[in-house]
Amino acid sequence: MKGRVAIELEDGGEALRCVEPTRAEVAKAAPRLAAFYNEPHNQAMLAHADALSVGDVVEHYRGLAADGARAFLLELDGLLVGDGDLRSVERETAEVAILIGERSVQGKGLGTRFGVMLHAFAFRALGLRRLYASIIPANAASLRLFAKLGYERDDTSAARRYVDEPDDVTLSLTPSRFDALHGALAARARITERRVAARTR
Repeated sequence: MKGRVAIELEDGGEALRCVEPTRAEVAKAAPRLAAFYNEPHNQAMLAHADALSVGDVVEHYRGLAADGARAFLLELDGLLVGDGDLRSVERETAEVAILIGERSVQGKGLGTRFGVMLHAFAFRALGLRRLYASIIPANAASLRLFAKLGYERDDTSAARRYVDEPDDVTLSLTPSRFDALHGALAARARITERRVAARTR
């Protein structure tokens, strides 16, 4: 799918939605995203040395779009709780990033479910054959999340090209391993192309 998409999942009485935002939607979400990124614990785990402004967030999303990334806002029952993206998207591979930024809902399985939705899109809609993640060693929550998704340690040159620092942990996941662990839930994710007015793109 080349156009913007929405991925929806009803699970456990909760409505989860991953949506590729328009520029207007990014601008609206930017203050809350900046608050997520700058929350002290999140900032440390993201390894951001400096606080990010609302303008920085908008520019970050603009840069992702310019690089061909697929960036998503993550919503729980209509409330923005984080974001995620597929970056460095190539013919068969991409790098994955996921943040549940709302501290009150961290550690409750949302990251895994949103991750399943994003991976369903990556593997089934985009046809990617391997996904990678690069995580700082101190980020135990992200390491647990990606382990739950099925990622395994990968120190190949293909994986290590995604590191920001030499001690980053690199992981990867194939469609077959993902389907073995999460195929049933992934099959329930509904992926639809969004129809947005040209002026809001």
